[in-house]
Amino acid sequence: MAKYSKKAGEKVEKAMHEKKEGTLKTGTGKKVTSKKQAIAIGLSEAKKEGAKVPKKK
Repeated sequence: MAKYSKKAGEKVEKAMHEKKEGTLKTGTGKKVTSKKQAIAIGLSEAKKEGAKVPKKK
């Protein structure tokens, strides 16, 4: 089973909070509407900062 670091979890939590507020945007500037997209953005940000994020299957 894949394990995510605490930092990755915090990034995803932050992205989900921003999605709820309506302030989370995609790379092209559009509002994020789906939960999956918010999670993907959070994991991507965590990965950029060097957090432990498993590869896609």
